[in-house]
Amino acid sequence: MIKVLNVAEKPSVAKSVATILSRNQLRVRDGRSRYNKIFEFNYSINGQQCHMLVTSVTGHLMEVEFEDRFRKWHSCDPADLYTAPVRKYVPEDKLDIKRTLEEEARRCHWLVLWLDCDREGENIAFEVMEVCKGVNRNLTIKRARFSALIERDIHEAAQNLIAPNQWFSDAVDARQEIDLRIGASFTRFQTMLLRDRFVIDSAQDDRNLVLSYGPCQFPTLGFVVERYWEIQSHEPEEFWTINCTHRSDEGLASFNWMRGHLFDYTSSVILYEMCVEEPTATVTKVQQQEKLKYPPYPLSTIELEKRASRYFRMSSEQTMKVAEDLYQAGFISYPRTETDSFSSRTDLHTIVQEHQEHPVWGSYAQRLLDPGAGLWRNPSNGGHDDKAHPPIHPTKFSAGESRWSQDHHKNYLDVYRFESWGDSMIPTYVQGQQFIPATLTLDSGVTRPPPLLSEADLLSCMDKAGIGTDATMHDHIKKLLDRFYVTKDANTRFSPTNLGEALVMGYDDMGYELWKPNLRSLMECDMKEVSVGNKSKAEVLATCLQQMKACFLDAKVNKVKLLEAMAIFFNRSDRLNGDDSSALGENVRPCGLCQEANMVLKKNRDGNFMVGCSGFPQCRNAVWLPGPVLEATITNNICNSCTPGPVYLIQFKFRQLEIPPGFNVNHLGCIGGCDETLRQLIEICGTGSRVQGHASTDCPSRISATRHVQSHGMNQQNGESSIPCSTCGTPCVLRTANTANNRGRKFYSCSSQACNFFVWEDNLNNGSAPRSAPRPNMSNSASNPSRRGGRGRGVQNAGRAADALHACRGGERREESRRKEEEDGQLEPIRRLIATCTALEERSGRNGSSAAQQGLELSTDKAPSAA
Repeated sequence: MIKVLNVAEKPSVAKSVATILSRNQLRVRDGRSRYNKIFEFNYSINGQQCHMLVTSVTGHLMEVEFEDRFRKWHSCDPADLYTAPVRKYVPEDKLDIKRTLEEEARRCHWLVLWLDCDREGENIAFEVMEVCKGVNRNLTIKRARFSALIERDIHEAAQNLIAPNQWFSDAVDARQEIDLRIGASFTRFQTMLLRDRFVIDSAQDDRNLVLSYGPCQFPTLGFVVERYWEIQSHEPEEFWTINCTHRSDEGLASFNWMRGHLFDYTSSVILYEMCVEEPTATVTKVQQQEKLKYPPYPLSTIELEKRASRYFRMSSEQTMKVAEDLYQAGFISYPRTETDSFSSRTDLHTIVQEHQEHPVWGSYAQRLLDPGAGLWRNPSNGGHDDKAHPPIHPTKFSAGESRWSQDHHKNYLDVYRFESWGDSMIPTYVQGQQFIPATLTLDSGVTRPPPLLSEADLLSCMDKAGIGTDATMHDHIKKLLDRFYVTKDANTRFSPTNLGEALVMGYDDMGYELWKPNLRSLMECDMKEVSVGNKSKAEVLATCLQQMKACFLDAKVNKVKLLEAMAIFFNRSDRLNGDDSSALGENVRPCGLCQEANMVLKKNRDGNFMVGCSGFPQCRNAVWLPGPVLEATITNNICNSCTPGPVYLIQFKFRQLEIPPGFNVNHLGCIGGCDETLRQLIEICGTGSRVQGHASTDCPSRISATRHVQSHGMNQQNGESSIPCSTCGTPCVLRTANTANNRGRKFYSCSSQACNFFVWEDNLNNGSAPRSAPRPNMSNSASNPSRRGGRGRGVQNAGRAADALHACRGGERREESRRKEEEDGQLEPIRRLIATCTALEERSGRNGSSAAQQGLELSTDKAPSAA
């Protein structure tokens, strides 16, 4: 006897199939999962005796997800998700179902798939096949196609098994991967960019708020926002119209002005006065015609959701839940179908015969089936056929089940009530007939904006634009409500929240139509082509992802538009000024220390730029940037020499007055260690003030010399704060500067005339090295004022010309000298002095310090005295 493993999509469907095929003569046992029972019985398939085992899954058996190293939000640049490897796996909560399938498949000869007969069901079927064939490669795979859980359909499906449809499954795989990559990249991007920058009103905690983006979800939001903008931009305009009524023995008739209305009051009054002066009306034409009112097309899923919303105020999600309950109970056919026309093979008479005994419409069903009554008409053709299921129709009737909610009584088993003809009446008129109107008025009105979109309207927009499928549209609408992007009032009409409007406005200001349905509509068309075999899955994936990655990279470049739009609706958050450094949501390179996370461009609490590991505080790797950095933006350019890569280049903009002459304000730099310009700026100007916690390991500012951190002490004689001089050991007393640019700033300097030790107190606290060099014998000192500014900027290399010049300063006298030079504007002689000192300093290594002193003495003759 052939052993056949039958797998359904839900436990209730498995029970119904087993009960029908076994005629309720079956044995039940538990599987690994307590919710998914196993039903056993004998059955004959095309004359072959089979021992049937019927079990089930619970929806999708597998999930699609990125590999582990890409799953954490800060593990990679969101742009990398378009090419990151993905895998399809069985999640932890489905492992018991997987084990049940494996155990039963080992002992079986056939596998018959009773999954729902649509694309999604076909994909689940291939997931089941993958698990079962993994333990039994010799399984014969069959597919059962059915549309209703009734005896006729189930027995017919069991006797006419077919092969699974690989194209349907590929279309779903393509959609899942596209949605995962696009959704994850944009969701991470906008959440990390916006969440901590604004105080966002939401039902969720701000720290856990996710600003999700979905390829179907966002165009659906776009429909709501666009209608809302139409209403907001509408300017009411007054108009006038002439109305006329006539009362006869047959009743009151109202006549409409063929012109409709006029917006010019004077013209309207003139025409109205002409009518008043000649009030006799003449019938110029009488046209009689029969008006037919046709029944609606057979019911598809979208039309079901629209009518339930319009007539019963039911949400699309609630409608589909009730429809699913009715289907699983065997009262209606499969509720997820795009078909709105019955095929010629459908036995409609048999469907109607099921209802002859109904107490309400049974008599009508009998008259329909009576050839002599002549009432039978085949249903009209709506023109859509998904080749999978017939339109939704009743399969049996019931007076109601005690466990059903009131929602179930409102639906398919009631006879459809056609819309009324209306209560307007037209008396009989003949051509040439004259009468005096009962009323003749000039009425005014104002133009009104269109109403907010109702749920039925929104479903129509989605259907027309090809957004989502009949099985997923209600999910997209629910997600908008869950994410607090839209709200729905008691009349089922949608309004955007501030958050939803701000997101759409931001992307709209970028110039991209990511919130429009065009891109998603093209994707849906491509996936439909996959389902019919006209395109391959790989071809569609490559095209769609390439297009969306380009949009994503452009969105990153223009992210300021998103920030500006959010600022219109929300207050700025102070969380960026808190203890945590603020990630700008852009990755620079992989972290070379932990080798798990990425290095991210950040701002610390003082507003200075840095590059730190996104795995902080577990990983404290950091790269400190030059102090004069005013702006920093990551580009798409990659360094060709630094590893591990990719290392993205950063576009820097420096403060003009804080960098030495010869350095450009704009610089495209690399933080990987190869950029000599950044290294020089850090040596000359130092880094920005550092937030305690990060420790730099691969910072380009690292130099071979070890920094000597001075220890603070107290002068025992006068109680003043002091530190020992690193050159001669003399105590250096804390002093206060009194110059224009540094007034109130404290510094230490050596009192010995033979020593030039000097350091700012805040530089010392930030770990910057003090300046120390032999003092030259000169009376006139000068310095470049453009090298001042910025907190924590210390000079680390005493061999550079800037250090030699700074070494010439001594306490208050040096500060006063620098202030006077700045006021006099004598900068050019100082630049010549720097150039001369630099040249002589290179010779000092060969000729000794006396040569350097001599060069300085000679060079001072070229500059005016500053003392």
